Amino acid sequence: QVNSKRGGSPCKEKHVVLLSPVGKIEISGCEMGVHEIKLPKMSELPSGAESSAACEVCEGAEEMPEPLQQCTAWLRAYFCEPATTGSLPVPAFHHALLQRDSFTRQVLWTLLNDVKFGEAVSYKQLADLAGNSRAARAVGGAMRSNPIPIIIPCHRVIRSSGDTGSYGGGQLLKEWLLSYEKLQKEKLA
Repeated sequence: QVNSKRGGSPCKEKHVVLLSPVGKIEISGCEMGVHEIKLPKMSELPSGAESSAACEVCEGAEEMPEPLQQCTAWLRAYFCEPATTGSLPVPAFHHALLQRDSFTRQVLWTLLNDVKFGEAVSYKQLADLAGNSRAARAVGGAMRSNPIPIIIPCHRVIRSSGDTGSYGGGQLLKEWLLSYEKLQKEKLA
């Protein structure tokens, strides 16, 4: 149970599991929006960074609130037809971190809106984009607390040196997502 706002009524949280090329992705949310996307921890990469037709809801498909339907549709498109994600609605988010006004929220929204598929940005560049050029470390903190990975693409934030940096889903998943996006972008070019 998640309280929507202080003193607000608790959400009726629903859970969905999406079977994807990178494993089972757990999504939770309510009528108001997506609460969280949990990525699988990977010990080895799936073979190839190809887009794949294997991406379907394997648990929780019944009675899915609209934000979860939009979220699964968006993720399915991301893995199967990445060129179409730009035309899909981004689901509403209903996580406390994305409700209150904060630098973290500003960074996550900036990342969502400004760093496109197949691009990468350094922590410092993202701090600049979010309006505080000296806040590269705070950007790192924002990436660690991102409740909606892949849709809010924290995997696209790398170190200035070009090193990928850390990732909540693990190093292998971050490298796979980056190479997958690069390959898909090259195909579209």
